Amino acid sequence: MSVQPRQAVFCTDLQFCPMCGSVLPAPTLGSDKVPCSRCPFHRNVQEYHDVVEEFEIHFNTPKSKKEKKWRKENADDMLRNIKSEDKEEFQGPTVERQCPRCPSDTMYYTTRQTRSADEGQTVFYTCVKCRFQDIEYS
Repeated sequence: MSVQPRQAVFCTDLQFCPMCGSVLPAPTLGSDKVPCSRCPFHRNVQEYHDVVEEFEIHFNTPKSKKEKKWRKENADDMLRNIKSEDKEEFQGPTVERQCPRCPSDTMYYTTRQTRSADEGQTVFYTCVKCRFQDIEYS
């Protein structure tokens, strides 16, 4: 009984086995074949003879002083916008909750995931009258 060789399944680069798709090891000195570690395929070392690999490494270039100044000014503008948004009236969902500071029984709330994903959310409450903020870790 003779075993017929399998035909190539993949159309690959020299670094990959055309039979199983595995990464082939680098050719070694003194060997005439590069064996696949997963299947019986062997690549002839002569196939690598005229292959030249080229690559470029791109390093980050330092920012100019002008660009750093521009980024800082934009960051300052963004902070000013955030602070002005904070002054606006917070509009969000409300809940019946007694404010610890005043007699109001209505508070706005928002939730955030401040701890790991398998733990509960943190609920932030803000009083509608005195703007007192309270936190509940659930």
